Amino acid sequence: MFSNARTSQILLALASQPGERLTVRDIMAVLQDRAFALLIVLLGLPNCLPMPPPIPLVCGLLLGLVAIQIVFGREAPWLPGQLMNRSLARTDVERAVGRAMPAFRKLERFSRPRMTFLDTPVAMRLMGAIILVMALGLLFAPPFVGQIPLGLAVCLVGLGLVERDGLVIIGGLVIGSVGMVLSLGFVYAIVTGLETIF
Repeated sequence: MFSNARTSQILLALASQPGERLTVRDIMAVLQDRAFALLIVLLGLPNCLPMPPPIPLVCGLLLGLVAIQIVFGREAPWLPGQLMNRSLARTDVERAVGRAMPAFRKLERFSRPRMTFLDTPVAMRLMGAIILVMALGLLFAPPFVGQIPLGLAVCLVGLGLVERDGLVIIGGLVIGSVGMVLSLGFVYAIVTGLETIF
């Protein structure tokens, strides 16, 4: 159904699902063959804005779970049953999609399939390993604003995978390297501070 759909079309289909609440299982059913890539986008989105703990921690843990499955070559993501049965208000989904849609549509005007060597099974496993590193970076990102570069990076990598655009993926990786430097600097500062105290 969505093999040639753009990111915005899939997200609009998600927001137009019937019912007052959407379970994670419903969301996965809509994402279908793009589930891995769009899960990456959805887990990156909350971190593109200043967010209090534990949101970056939760997103980082879930992103790590998704990344490990990509590394091991799973065709579809597995999530714990308890999580699959969790639900969101459809109005919240509509609001989030509505806010993200202008940015996605601008990117789609620029994005197109290119550098498709990044769309191979081997490259996807390598991408899974890189996403796992960024997920770990989210776990240790400075609170409130420190996760924003990694959030942007994760979103761009996910969008690049959905749109099969290697250039967007590389842009995400460049921003991700900045985010990782910030996270490592934060960890170093904490460790140095503890050594000073003790």
